[in-house]
Amino acid sequence: MAQCNLCNTASRFISKELGVCLKCIRERPEDALALTVQAHAKSRVTFGLPEKPPKDPLGIPCNICVNECRIPENEIGYCGLRKNEGGKITGVSSEKGKLSWYHDSLPTNCVGDWICPGGTGAGYPKYAHRPGPELGYKNLAVFFHGCSFNCLYCQNWQSKREVLKPYITPVFSLVSDVDERTSCICYFGGDPTPQLSFSLKASRLALEENKGRILRICWETNGSMRQSLLDEMIEIALSSGGCIKFDLKAWDENLHTALTGITNKRTLENFMRAGKKINQRPVPPLLIASTLLVPGYIDEDEIRGIAKFIASINPDIPYSLLAFHPQFYMSDMQFTQKVLAYRYLSVAQEEGLKNIRIGNVHLLV
Repeated sequence: MAQCNLCNTASRFISKELGVCLKCIRERPEDALALTVQAHAKSRVTFGLPEKPPKDPLGIPCNICVNECRIPENEIGYCGLRKNEGGKITGVSSEKGKLSWYHDSLPTNCVGDWICPGGTGAGYPKYAHRPGPELGYKNLAVFFHGCSFNCLYCQNWQSKREVLKPYITPVFSLVSDVDERTSCICYFGGDPTPQLSFSLKASRLALEENKGRILRICWETNGSMRQSLLDEMIEIALSSGGCIKFDLKAWDENLHTALTGITNKRTLENFMRAGKKINQRPVPPLLIASTLLVPGYIDEDEIRGIAKFIASINPDIPYSLLAFHPQFYMSDMQFTQKVLAYRYLSVAQEEGLKNIRIGNVHLLV
């Protein structure tokens, strides 16, 4: 049980490291965020990452994501993947990246498996090998190290250790692992956003080398990329039968900043931008949303706000409510309660969404 450093409320639904309760984040955001920024700084120093996005007026600009870093001489950007060396940006690029990958038999446990071609056969025969689950085929799961956010409950926080390591992987190494039984490539992480130029180059090469057969390209992302990069992702996903899965972490901007260190404005703008394209290919769905049900912070109001937003774009957009597993700087938190997860499911339905599910049900208590 932890205590809110603003109102002194004690509860098992307050994160000790975050140090503030949901009520104070909403009602006293200036005071609350002054505290949460300290938690984020502490979590990043451990890995040698900048406490906040650098904004040096003399620095080199990086416009890949919402952070729009201006990187000082001999320093790194917020994601840790790019450095200003001698007035030039070095590090990851379209030709080289920091990532790992593996083949995963289909159907797999990705966020979209319940509605994507690999898990259901949606879009058969153009985009799927079978009218049902693609048994006998596989997904190339590509994990990018580094992220444009700093979620204090990060489920893959161990990857932060990889960001500043000197190794670098050429794009052709990944593309060469696409074989005749690979029917989809899914980029996730960390987050693909800081290395989108790499995933876009890899996707185009893989599609060119595998013309005339099914090869879907998908991304799982926090959605914080530059809009022109999102447009390229949409083009590739649409043409290949792939999906773009947005993690909508919170509706309230202050809460989002408290939990992730970064605003959600770009994410919501990009989700709406992608939503305008979904009628070009309704099946399989281009756009999917998910929200991790963080106990004590992601409540009914958050789900209602997100659901209403999604429904205003298109009520058929699939939405997953994901059960929470305590991790990283919020490892003292509780697992998601089953009764609340199903209540939130009803809330999303009340707001007009037609295609909703609860994911990670084995974690519910």
